[in-house]
Amino acid sequence: MDFKDLKVTNMEIKVLGPGCPKCKSLEKATIEAVAQAGVDATVSKVEDIVEIMNYGVMSTPALVVDGKVLVKGRVPSVDEITKLLIQ
Repeated sequence: MDFKDLKVTNMEIKVLGPGCPKCKSLEKATIEAVAQAGVDATVSKVEDIVEIMNYGVMSTPALVVDGKVLVKGRVPSVDEITKLLIQ
């Protein structure tokens, strides 16, 4: 079996941030990266500050994939997000 042919399914992706321009940019870039990577994922936006803090994030925006904080405090490129999703 070739593992490169396996696709990740039902990935849960959250963009954490109060709604600032950088947070909106991260959400848009994440949606583009999901399409580019061809993964089956649900992208949601979390604006509740208490929920954001529950992830240990003090600097937004942040990107959470399947419960793990992968990026915080900056907006990565679409290509960088794509690589994070398919690793």
